[in-house]
Amino acid sequence: MPAATVENDSLAEAYNRGLELEKAGDLVAAAESYREALALDPSDPGGVSIRLAAMGVAETPGKMPDAYVATLFDQHADVFDEILVDDLGYCVPLLLQDLVGRLELGPFDRFLELGCGTGLTGLAFSETAQHLTGVDLSERIVELAYDREVYDDLYVGEAVEFLEEFEEEDGSRPSWDFVAATDVFPYLGAVEPFLKGASERLVVGGYLAFSTETLPDAVLDGRDYMVGPKSRFAQSEAYVRKRLEEFGFDILAMDPITVRMEEGEPVPGHLVMTRKR
Repeated sequence: MPAATVENDSLAEAYNRGLELEKAGDLVAAAESYREALALDPSDPGGVSIRLAAMGVAETPGKMPDAYVATLFDQHADVFDEILVDDLGYCVPLLLQDLVGRLELGPFDRFLELGCGTGLTGLAFSETAQHLTGVDLSERIVELAYDREVYDDLYVGEAVEFLEEFEEEDGSRPSWDFVAATDVFPYLGAVEPFLKGASERLVVGGYLAFSTETLPDAVLDGRDYMVGPKSRFAQSEAYVRKRLEEFGFDILAMDPITVRMEEGEPVPGHLVMTRKR
């Protein structure tokens, strides 16, 4: 996805100056401008903390700032499918649909999709899920998902917070037998909070499916996760496998895939299907 556009004048000036300096190769001055932008608005709608990490001049955060993700997707909502599917060749929802079929899983009573976007995964599973719930951080994206008329319930919210906090109107905490998170992990970084929340919301024997992006071992250099050159998180396969075991998931499939195309180059990752013990 393109970068988010910052609207506040002072903030935008510092942010855009940082972008220009980074493109010119002056990383020291770019970092100074980015830190100025971050000081002006610590909620970080421009995602400068991610850029600083990608440049190797700041600690890697555990996730992308919520304000940045919401701003990014709100601004590009109207062309979201065109960018993702036509320009970037994104087809993870169809790959997941195919994987579920090959594993002969389903149908599913209660299906939760986190980071639902405009509803591409919802469309793929509309015939195999009796009740579909979608969640996304972008209000504008959720409006577009609503227009597809495939979800029974839609909510604006951050994935981990939803898993941790969501309650029905009567105060009960619902559970699901399938949780899907296609293209969520590249915005998370650390996977532990997500896996803990998903484990607590799934019924025993329920399924968790998600996609990741990764980088060569030489680039990861022993790190569990890092911000890659395209300002998205990549996780190592070993890290994901270890954490899945710790949170009580059996891996049914961990298939190498091309997640998307970026400037004509394939972005490698994995499509993961697990069952809660």
